[in-house]
Amino acid sequence: MGLIPSDGTRSHVLLFPFMSKGHTIPLLHFAKLLLRRSISVTVVTTPANHPFITEFLKGTAASVVTLLFPTVTNIPVGVESTDKLPSMSLFYEFASATSAMQPQFEQLLQTLPRVNFMVTDGFLWWTLDSATAFGIPRFVYYGMNCYSSSICIEAMRKGILNGSQPDNELVALTQFPWIRVCKEDFDPSFRDPNPNNDAHTFNMNSISSTHRSHGMLFNSFYELESTFVDYVNAGASPKGWCVGPLCLAEWTPKVYSDEGLKPRWVTWLDQKLEEKRRVVYVAFGSQAEISVEQLKEIALGLEESEVSFVWVMRKEEWGVPDGFEERVKGRGMVVREWVDQREILMHGSVELFVSHCGWNSVLESVCAGVPILAWPMMAEQYLNARMVEEEVKVGLRVETCDGSVRGFVKREGLKKTMMEMMEGEKGRKAREKVRELAEKAKLATQEGGSSWSTLESLLNETCASQDKE
Repeated sequence: MGLIPSDGTRSHVLLFPFMSKGHTIPLLHFAKLLLRRSISVTVVTTPANHPFITEFLKGTAASVVTLLFPTVTNIPVGVESTDKLPSMSLFYEFASATSAMQPQFEQLLQTLPRVNFMVTDGFLWWTLDSATAFGIPRFVYYGMNCYSSSICIEAMRKGILNGSQPDNELVALTQFPWIRVCKEDFDPSFRDPNPNNDAHTFNMNSISSTHRSHGMLFNSFYELESTFVDYVNAGASPKGWCVGPLCLAEWTPKVYSDEGLKPRWVTWLDQKLEEKRRVVYVAFGSQAEISVEQLKEIALGLEESEVSFVWVMRKEEWGVPDGFEERVKGRGMVVREWVDQREILMHGSVELFVSHCGWNSVLESVCAGVPILAWPMMAEQYLNARMVEEEVKVGLRVETCDGSVRGFVKREGLKKTMMEMMEGEKGRKAREKVRELAEKAKLATQEGGSSWSTLESLLNETCASQDKE
């Protein structure tokens, strides 16, 4: 679909992602979908994030513009992304500070060609006021799925978050009686009995602006969570639009002209494939905060399980026990540099993903047909883990030593659940299910598929109708 009116001007969409790789990358994939439809795209970012975005969009017609990031009391100058924060305890101070960018943002809007609609991150709640002032429809993007959004809405309606029950007591949801959740499934900021703090204010601003926006963009597809897509669109406001998986917008297997150009982890995985060794991929994202004791148990669980594994450690301060890498040499690899996660998951040797269950990672694993051992660490990852195990049944949850949602994981619990996924009946069923969903994900994004059609409807509503005016 090419939205070019008779006067020759193209439809124009503005994207403003939150300053976090996990929030930014899906919207850059979305930018490529729009560009493919002959729609002009402007991406708004900050100076420190500009190089990453321009490299990602290299070779496209997208425009990338920068706004200065404000000075924040407890955040070092030059830190303009959450993965660079000294501690995630600074998140709300960092995110709240972005509202100081509003005057710059509105000055930018005055200079741009007409914007048919904008997609801005839910954490940039203040952009709704700017959009309204300029008469631009605003779509919200959080990087969440419809399942977790629906569960949050129902848990709030039922009073679970502030109930008198113990934090780990499971309570059935009225609208979804087969789903039981506990307080520990939700971020502490949503169940804080004292609402008079920065986190509560920020969350309420985000929720309020979302309800008043034109729509919500979901990086998901109807066939994965149809019950919850329907729920979001039946009773919630605003309307939700599932246009994913966005990671399928552009991905082709990399071909290396020279063996020497391959990253060492690709060469290692190729070797395991030749040896017919099944590999476990372990990664917990760039923002998880893991104790020294827990890192030790992860390492020893991998060592004692005797499985082949690639463990990507994205934090410089994370370490492993002395001698660990030497003892697992040949069957295990620790990678500290940047990796292309999709390339790892799509590799023929990889058969299990031990994941923190960030939504991007879950989707990439589903699209690759790789089952998941869920080990949530923060935010809505605990709900994603429930979805993985209980709803879509593409994995299991790692076993904690006290059985709680946020409990410590000992090496025995990791070994037990990892081997069940690799060798057991539950793992076999999860592998079958995830491969089925991988095919459905591809179909959803192809012409005529559910996500392709949803995007067409969105563009017809926001671009084609405006261009006729």
